[in-house]
Amino acid sequence: MTRPDAVSKIIRRARCIVMWDEQHNEHVYLEDADIAFGQTVAAIGNDLQADGAEVIDGRDFLVMPGLVNIHSHPGEEPLNKGLWDEVGSPWFYNTSLYEYLMVLDRDLAGTRAAYRVAFAELLRSGVTTICDLAVPTDDWLDVIASTGIRACVAPMFRQARWVTENGHRLDYAWDLARGREGFERALKEIAAAARHPSGRLFGMIAPSQIDTCDEELLQDAHAEAVRLDIPFQTHAGQSLTEFHEMTRRHGLTPIGFMKKIGILSERTIIGHGIFLDHHPWVRWPKTDDLGSIANAGATVAHCPTVFARRGIMLDHIGLYRQRGVNLGIGTDVYPNNMLDEMRLAIYAGRLMAGNPRDATLADVFAAATVGGAKALRRPDIGRIAPGAKADLVMVDCRAPVMQPCRDPLRSLVFSASDRAVRHVFVDGDQVVKDGVVLTVDEAEAAAALYEAQCRAVKGVPRNDWAGRTIDQLAPPSHRWA
Repeated sequence: MTRPDAVSKIIRRARCIVMWDEQHNEHVYLEDADIAFGQTVAAIGNDLQADGAEVIDGRDFLVMPGLVNIHSHPGEEPLNKGLWDEVGSPWFYNTSLYEYLMVLDRDLAGTRAAYRVAFAELLRSGVTTICDLAVPTDDWLDVIASTGIRACVAPMFRQARWVTENGHRLDYAWDLARGREGFERALKEIAAAARHPSGRLFGMIAPSQIDTCDEELLQDAHAEAVRLDIPFQTHAGQSLTEFHEMTRRHGLTPIGFMKKIGILSERTIIGHGIFLDHHPWVRWPKTDDLGSIANAGATVAHCPTVFARRGIMLDHIGLYRQRGVNLGIGTDVYPNNMLDEMRLAIYAGRLMAGNPRDATLADVFAAATVGGAKALRRPDIGRIAPGAKADLVMVDCRAPVMQPCRDPLRSLVFSASDRAVRHVFVDGDQVVKDGVVLTVDEAEAAAALYEAQCRAVKGVPRNDWAGRTIDQLAPPSHRWA
């Protein structure tokens, strides 16, 4: 925790504060209390005073810690809205990775628009910290910082591209030198993030996928994360095709391979971690992938929405928690609404378990706050406590969608979602006021994103292995008359 700084604001008499109880290591509700803060939380109590501080009326407001999104691609995925919602490759077990991911022509203007749209959505849904797994572009750090969000930047690199020539066989186009060049650029981008004047950017080492980097690069990347004392993340266990490829190469599951080469550690985040040895689809001899993850202290980034679209789901969130795996939540693709992602994580967990008690709001809220903070090695975020960053979200308990408001977090996550989020602060600076994002012109960003998508889809026949048009790849939901 950092030391509390000068108090510039006081939220007075909040109806309810989701406060961190250090003794019991859990969030608790605190009624009718104040929060005094500057860049960090100075005090929580009653009738707090500070000369010259701005007083914010907290009556009828829930105040909760800003949410921590540990897996997202905000510079890319908003461009896909309305295209890939109902598609999946049937010969790749319904994933959308190998036929759809590379067919759009992306440009710098589209990336900038995607960032602005995504960050506006994230801030309005109470996210104050995001992990951006990105292909770096010019001025991307400035674009991120301009939104006021706290960001863990994770410039991705890989040695192989996915290629399919027939829609059912996945090939790998290897370029080892290019992968090394990407690694070196990533280190430079991470150093630039640490120096950024915003003070809200920090870095992560992120080899793109477990199947697109060789053993040596993965080990070197993890060693660099240790040297810099920053997190390490890679996509693993995200598709059945990947699982089969890794077992073919190594005779080990993706998690077993990570363990063998020494990159499964307390700083490791596994992007998705769905297809482990216990998953019923893999029919692999049990080697206890969950135990390996838990014993290493690693984290699984759970992003249910994108997989639910394809009929795929982690099996199951309750089991991961029972085995001691640290969990974080990510939005991954679109929409970038963390509250909706949390609700789906709960419902999907119950469905997969066949038990409504195996996925609770308390569990998922912890994953979306302190679980993510632990993964990012940031004990100063994801909680409201003296010395923690003043990343605060104020939810209007009077909003009709919150009523009746017997349990504010239940009303928010299960019913109201971002419609009840009114004010958001990052480092004590207000970035959302009365439900409006102050740092992004959303209308302008949305218009720019639309134009970018119109440009992007023109190249689909050239980029698709079968020469299909966008309407053939992603038919409209209804026939145009």
